Amino acid sequence: MSKLGKTPIAVPDSVKVNIQNSSISVEGPKGKLSWTILPYMKVNHDTAKKAITVSIADESRGNSAFHGTTRSLIANMVKGCSEGFEKKLEVIGEGYNAKAQGKELVMQLGFTHPVKMQVPDGITVTCPSEKVIVVQGANKHDVGQFAAEIKYKRIPDPYKIKGIKYANETIRKKAGKTFVSGS
Repeated sequence: MSKLGKTPIAVPDSVKVNIQNSSISVEGPKGKLSWTILPYMKVNHDTAKKAITVSIADESRGNSAFHGTTRSLIANMVKGCSEGFEKKLEVIGEGYNAKAQGKELVMQLGFTHPVKMQVPDGITVTCPSEKVIVVQGANKHDVGQFAAEIKYKRIPDPYKIKGIKYANETIRKKAGKTFVSGS
């Protein structure tokens, strides 16, 4: 049995949890999320204690491997619907910038054309400045995936330190090749 899986998930007052058959739906001020529970997992919502507990219905080696994972996914749903998730990216480079225009993110990344990306549903993208991109949403996976797709448009170059990086990421600068004479 997983140590993480045994710990209960605290549910804030602003979040509503609904468990029906093999699905769980969580609704809060930041959004609504639903997920299909694995058939060998048992999820209970105790409204008096304001907590959710996850247990294994069928104790076998393969099934117990998902105990902690199931608990973490449900905890992320509760946190996402109450507080939300956020990833900050920094655009580094001369002439590089980003602008959020409705449901579209337009970036100048040193190409001959602007790079345009459609923002998926459930995610909001804001640009407090031309060099900062903030991705927010209720679903942790979707926020992280879209932030990774943005970063992939111009991965930071270790020689010139130009590109898109996460705000808490450090890029180690590499030394360039130096010319050595043959004699």
